[in-house]
Formats: sequence, structure tokens, C-alpha cells
Amino acid sequence: VQLVESGGDSVQPGGSLRLTCTASRSINMYEMAWFRQAPGKQRELVARITTDGHPMYDDSVKGRYTISRVNAENTVYLQMDRLKPEDTAVYWCHAHAQIATLNFDYWGQGTQVTVNS
Repeated sequence: VQLVESGGDSVQPGGSLRLTCTASRSINMYEMAWFRQAPGKQRELVARITTDGHPMYDDSVKGRYTISRVNAENTVYLQMDRLKPEDTAVYWCHAHAQIATLNFDYWGQGTQVTVNS
């Protein structure tokens, strides 16, 4: 599966962005997630959504970010509201599936989000 992110931009604090992750084929069987990595920090899980649509969020973004998926469009979204400077990072889309004992993991190329005044 090839994943392509889009929607990264530079915004002021308090602003909003929507990131889009488009897959090259069906994502029905994949748990989808967004990760981010800020300069000098480790990559961290921001949000994930199960195959049946249940979301989970890191505490740092809970109440501000919304992850969603449209399987028919092979697309996952990350709506980011009330952005803070500490949200500045490269954001990656990730797909994961486990079939029997095999794990399948795919990453996009990343998209830059910058929050500053």
C-alpha cells in the first residue's frame, strides 16, 4: 500500500488544518494512524482509528484533533483544531494490519505542519 499525505501548511496558533492520507488501494483491513515528529524529539503516535472506526488519541491532542476514515475513498483524515506551537512537526500516515503471524506496516512520506505567529 502506498500512502500519500497532504494538507500540511503553516498556520497561526489557534488555527486549523486538515491532513489527508490517500492510499493506493483498499484500507478496509488496516488500522490507520497518524504519527508526528518534532525537531529533536522522537516520533509519537497522535491518533489512530480501528478498522471499524473507533478512534484513539494521545492526551496532548485529545479534544482538538479528530481522526476519521472513508474506506470507500481509501482515505484517512486528521482534522486539527486549536493548533498550538508545540503541534509543529512532520506528520506521517501509517497503515497496520496483522494477518496470522504476519505484520504489514506502511508509511507515507510525511507532511510538514508549522504553527507559529
